[in-house]
Amino acid sequence: MPVGEVAARPGGGVGGMVLGGGAAAAAVGGDDAVVMQLAAAEGEESVITVNCPDQAGLGCDLCRTILEFGLRITRGDVSTDGHWCFVVFWVVPRSSSIKIRWASLKNRLMSMCPSSYSIPFYPDISQPGPPKFYLLKLLLPDRKGLLHDVTHILSELELLIHRVKVSTTPDGRVVDLFFITDGMELLHTKERQEETCSTLIATLGHSISCEVLSAEGFQQGFSSLYPKIAEELFRVELVGSEICSSSLSAELKRVQTATINFDNSLSPAHTLVQIICADQKGLIYDILRTMKDCNIQIFYGRFRSDKKGSVNKGCREVDLFVKQVDGKKVVDPEKQEALRSRLKSEMLHPLRVMIVSRGPDTELLVANPVELSGKGRPRVFYDATLALKALGICIFSAEIGRQTASERQWEVYRFLLDDSKEFPLANSPTNRNRVVDRLPTIARSVKVNGDGTCRRFI
Repeated sequence: MPVGEVAARPGGGVGGMVLGGGAAAAAVGGDDAVVMQLAAAEGEESVITVNCPDQAGLGCDLCRTILEFGLRITRGDVSTDGHWCFVVFWVVPRSSSIKIRWASLKNRLMSMCPSSYSIPFYPDISQPGPPKFYLLKLLLPDRKGLLHDVTHILSELELLIHRVKVSTTPDGRVVDLFFITDGMELLHTKERQEETCSTLIATLGHSISCEVLSAEGFQQGFSSLYPKIAEELFRVELVGSEICSSSLSAELKRVQTATINFDNSLSPAHTLVQIICADQKGLIYDILRTMKDCNIQIFYGRFRSDKKGSVNKGCREVDLFVKQVDGKKVVDPEKQEALRSRLKSEMLHPLRVMIVSRGPDTELLVANPVELSGKGRPRVFYDATLALKALGICIFSAEIGRQTASERQWEVYRFLLDDSKEFPLANSPTNRNRVVDRLPTIARSVKVNGDGTCRRFI
């Protein structure tokens, strides 16, 4: 059985099992700090409950980790008194092809719960150190969809990709360099390294070469974009013609709007923030990370799912009772408008996408804002490679880097695409639009320039 894998009966919860117990469990007052009730049948929701001491941004961190494991959060409840929190997420797998490692997810969530008291004999629990980076080197024959297949395997192994350099040799082989961290923090062991390489070889074939090395001194690389492209990609706001284009369908116009209201009359101590917007992948995460970065603390939150017969069909309704970091309500109209504007931007346009010409070649750019904590959006690389695989487009090279623009840091994914007779890209705005459309988030707006540059906020 692979490292971190625990068998569970269909429909059986894992809350009664000792998963990640011991010192880590004791640090948060017992193994019941994280309880999971697995769905009884495919398509039904599983329930994840977290009951532990609170800390700033914990809800966002829990949500990001759940998304990293390939789950979609359908609804949620969050409550805290500022010292202790109670969080419930209802989740379903994003795809039937994704294997959820529930035991490992529970251990990861347990490790994120703050300790209720210090444990001098377990400094690694009380004060977690920085993640250790590793270099995964792969040499293998090229084929369509290869990069996504590797990414899928690494995701199931809980190996998080921080940087990748992919290049194709003249003899048709691919050299993949992945700078990764291990969610299980076991990649320094021979057993974990052998599990990683054996899983890759078993899935991709015995003709590949696999090696795991320590990457001491690794630093996140910075992406170098042409100034004109960077200006277009990171523009703070879309101009009116791009947002309100009459060529957009009624469905696109509906999903690119959001209603955000503030109410200070219902609670003497909290401001009620009410949000209604189209549902989309990662919406709860986008709301929580925005509140975290804006130093807004959520004391009670309810994220309702779209129910059949709902007045706002296809929309997500969110109620949040919040305070500022100084403990005061959000009363100032200017602060309300600033928070409203930031929430709309992050909810409606969590990703920036461009397709540009790089000499005779075509390059796909995908960018997302980085949290103030330095962490990027989960599974963007996975989604982008999946979209390209579905279209049958080969990736000649790929890179992940960081770039500072618009007073914030961005994570930039760059894919140099192979132009083929079956799917030409160089002189086909239609095919370029199809590439962007296949990204698994609804496109919000589009602009195709005269030079064939395609730009979307999604």
